[in-house]
Amino acid sequence: MNKTKSIVVASLMVGMGLTACNSGNVRRNPGKTYAPDMTYSRAYDAYTSNPNFADSQTSRKPVDGTIAIGHELPDHLVEGDTNAYKTFTTAARFDEAQLKEGQRLFNIYCGICHGQNLDGNGPLYNGGNGKFAAAPANFKDGKYLHMPVGQMYAAVKFGKNAMGSYASQVDIKQRWMILAYIKKVQSENGGEAFVFGTAAPAKDSTKAAAPAADTTKKVAAATGAENNKKG
Repeated sequence: MNKTKSIVVASLMVGMGLTACNSGNVRRNPGKTYAPDMTYSRAYDAYTSNPNFADSQTSRKPVDGTIAIGHELPDHLVEGDTNAYKTFTTAARFDEAQLKEGQRLFNIYCGICHGQNLDGNGPLYNGGNGKFAAAPANFKDGKYLHMPVGQMYAAVKFGKNAMGSYASQVDIKQRWMILAYIKKVQSENGGEAFVFGTAAPAKDSTKAAAPAADTTKKVAAATGAENNKKG
């Protein structure tokens, strides 16, 4: 009896094993794939037609205000190209924390000559009593208030007159933060409007006015009802 049971159990085990290992295309099929277009997305080569966009172009321009990875900020100026300096700028915008960092960097690298007040009276000049006989640039003076930011950037990168290059001391983003801080101070002292700050979110005046209008209607209705009672 025990022998018979053993044979039956062994047979069942062998049968189940064979069924599990060789079940045709039924149990080996993984089933349906959820969102197959995401799992097996179709790739389009650059410059080929793409039906996913209205203009059928695969190559897309960057979204406005974004910077591609590896291309943080433009820095293609060539030394001596003064015409390019005048038009060179950046699309980067800086918040209050970054402007404060620009101020800190200015005080470290620039303030010793140009002064922490940006008036050209830093410790190295000190009203003519310092190491320098000639005053450094006064960024609040008319000559520099309206100077294109690209010219200032070139001076930081390549140096100008007695000022050496600071390209090794501050990276590209730090240069722009310093210049954004300078331009912000200049805008407060007669320079052009400051354009390197982040835009504040616009307030929805319609939503703000709606509750007031509803309140007025309720007050008018209540007053009318009270007058009817008195009449």
